[in-house]
Parts: sequence; structure tokens; C-alpha cells
Amino acid sequence: MTSSDWRKITRQLRSKPAVLKKFLKHNKPKARAFGIAVNKCEVCGRTGAHISSYNLNLCRHCFRELAVELGFKKYS
Repeated sequence: MTSSDWRKITRQLRSKPAVLKKFLKHNKPKARAFGIAVNKCEVCGRTGAHISSYNLNLCRHCFRELAVELGFKKYS
């Protein structure tokens, strides 16, 4: 379940507070302290394929788009 899905459902359940409370207890995403879900790309928000070296905080897709602007060169 993505984060947008559970927010949409909470909007629907606001009129039923008991059901909403139970739903949030079992389905709300956890606040992460470590692991893959902590680091997100600053451009697109992806969590996988994260490049954190040099404090880039970009996924590999966004890094490839912005590499030349950031000053990286591709050697073949």
C-alpha cells in the first residue's frame, strides 16, 4: 500500500472515527529510522537505487539526467 492510498482512505473514514482509529492502527506506514525506505531521492522521491555519496541524495535515474550539470564526466 502506498502512502497516497492510505491517505485517500482516511479521508473517506473521517465520518466513522472508530473505524478510522482501527484502520490507522493496522495500516498507517511506520516512521522509518533505518533501512531502504529512509533515503529518498530529492528530485522524484524514489527510495530504491539511491546514491548518497557526495551528499547527492539522488536515485540513479535522476543522477544520470543531472550528472553533467553537477560536474561529473563519463569516461569510456
